[in-house]
Amino acid sequence: MTLLLEDVTLTYPDGEGRLTALDSVSLEVPAGRLTAVVGPSGSGKSSLLAVAATLVTPDRGRVVVAGTETGTLDAAGRAALRRERVGIVFQQPNLLGSLTAAEQLQVMAHLSGARPKAVRERALALLDAVGLADLAGRRPHQLSGGQRQRVNIARALMNEPSVLLVDEPTSALDHERGAEVVALLATLTRERGTATVLVTHDYTHLACVDGTVLVQDGRVTERTPAS
Repeated sequence: MTLLLEDVTLTYPDGEGRLTALDSVSLEVPAGRLTAVVGPSGSGKSSLLAVAATLVTPDRGRVVVAGTETGTLDAAGRAALRRERVGIVFQQPNLLGSLTAAEQLQVMAHLSGARPKAVRERALALLDAVGLADLAGRRPHQLSGGQRQRVNIARALMNEPSVLLVDEPTSALDHERGAEVVALLATLTRERGTATVLVTHDYTHLACVDGTVLVQDGRVTERTPAS
């Protein structure tokens, strides 16, 4: 399994006590499969994603990313793991207004010291994969909301992650564009062999996912196959 959460509990300070965000949650996502995490607001979906991304350390439990036990890593080790093995698609694309679509992707790879020519070739190939080959030279204000989200997805794939974590990518899109984005994620997951977790509140886009996990009050209360 490329992503494994095992018996994970996460709490936060809450006045004089602790608030339980995740309560003994377990989740396995194989390479090449897309698992959707659904549930009401405040149920623990975002906390699950933050733990999987190693942005937050749980109180107890195991988190294994691409074969690496994250509990054995210090802060620098977790940052390196995120940079090299984890792609994160945030709810808002947060693209840099002065950069073209291709340059948004190239910035990510330059941080890893890759060769400029190879970086540009990979950026253009990824934009082609998300259907934006002819828009590589456009800046964010020249792109639609759905196109900006596609750039966001391509950027997360730039360093060839083993795990792709996607947070509410359709929240600012209409139904048709949202469905297109989820279908694109499913295709890219299978083609590139990532273990993909999609957090969403929208149950209408789940036809193309491989499995679904329902989170309520910090616990996994229901799941369908492949998760």
